[in-house]
Amino acid sequence: MTGYVANDAQVNNFDTASVARFSIAVNRPEKKGEETTYTSAFMAIEAWRKNEAATAFDIIKKGALLTVKGYFKPEEWTDKETGQKRNRITMVAVEFYLAPDKVEEEKPAKASNKTKRTKKETSK
Repeated sequence: MTGYVANDAQVNNFDTASVARFSIAVNRPEKKGEETTYTSAFMAIEAWRKNEAATAFDIIKKGALLTVKGYFKPEEWTDKETGQKRNRITMVAVEFYLAPDKVEEEKPAKASNKTKRTKKETSK
């Protein structure tokens, strides 16, 4: 999924890992006759990293075009004020990286201009 970061990541640090929570806006084109309009949907993202890899969160800044790969996690809870059941779907980011700008996509890629990627580390 690729979209624009809607807010700077909120990072929480724990003993051995850190989590960044943020949203991305994903645009969907809708064509009505000759006119194309875009509708945005906002997706909640949660990314976990070991503390030594938490600097990867530095690229998550409002307005950045980010590609996120991962899986969807349904969440359910009861609202403490109303007692109503609530739910949402959060995407857990296994991998995320800055997406190239459209202008850069049209140019041939140079070997030295690699996009920074970060992948969730797995314990062995």
